[in-house]
Amino acid sequence: MSKILVIAEHLDGKLNGSTARAVSAAAAVKPEAIDVIVLSDAPDAVAAEAAKIDGVSKVLTVARAENAHALAAVLAPQIAKAASGYTHVFAPSTTFGKDLAPRVAALLGVSQVSDVMTVEGPHSFKRPIYAGNAIITVEVDSASIVVATIRTASWAAAASNGSAPVEALSVDATLPSHTRFVGLQQGKSDRPDLQGAPKVVSGGRGVGSKENFDVIYKFADKIGAAVGASRAAVDAGYVPNEMQVGQTGKIIAPELYIAIGISGAIQHLTGIKDAGTIVAINKDGEAPIFEIADIGLVGDLFKILPELEAAL
Repeated sequence: MSKILVIAEHLDGKLNGSTARAVSAAAAVKPEAIDVIVLSDAPDAVAAEAAKIDGVSKVLTVARAENAHALAAVLAPQIAKAASGYTHVFAPSTTFGKDLAPRVAALLGVSQVSDVMTVEGPHSFKRPIYAGNAIITVEVDSASIVVATIRTASWAAAASNGSAPVEALSVDATLPSHTRFVGLQQGKSDRPDLQGAPKVVSGGRGVGSKENFDVIYKFADKIGAAVGASRAAVDAGYVPNEMQVGQTGKIIAPELYIAIGISGAIQHLTGIKDAGTIVAINKDGEAPIFEIADIGLVGDLFKILPELEAAL
């Protein structure tokens, strides 16, 4: 029987919602047990959150001072040791997981399966390639441990009605000395988190300038949405790169996605293919974004947005 270890992603003592999505993917394997591992200098609060996720059998905590910051080089040796006895190790396909999982796979001597969007069986998975234009089935040797990152946009978060036991784990792993934490620079915002928000408003090159992007922020605040951007807007310097949505940015699956002044390059569409309702506003009626939009408005965004705000 399968036994899955899910690596918890957390920051500032709070569990990231991507962990519950990874648990949903783990449940699709129909394993004997799903355990969540929390590595931190003070894991109790995060472990308590993880214990509430439906389907979790047990939460393992590894408390070490070196785990105060999520450094892949430091966490990977501990996870590789803790993975003994498990058939699968899952991590969310976020910046955290994409950094960590390859190191875990290398230490375990296996190839990683990336961006799992469908579970076909314990050792068979589907994942996108070519910017989502094709889906392939990956078969893993049944004698090998499976290390995989989970495409969080393809999985709904597991509910939080559970009460799994929490168990402290002692891991005898030699940690590297060549990597150290220097500092964390991140944008601060009162708006919802882009990757987990149910509503997202994104602006593109058509917005025209960094100053003009204020109309996107204003409209997003009006409807309580997170704010994203196309790569063109990021490259033009309108917004910082952590707001980028797409193949080389964040892959998201909001219930409502509003693309404003975005033409719809395939790299951008890859990041929103799992969105619920897609609304596009663009003055070019031939823009590719209209091919996938559920609702399309052709016109000047600087005229349409004030009208929408007034209606709201």
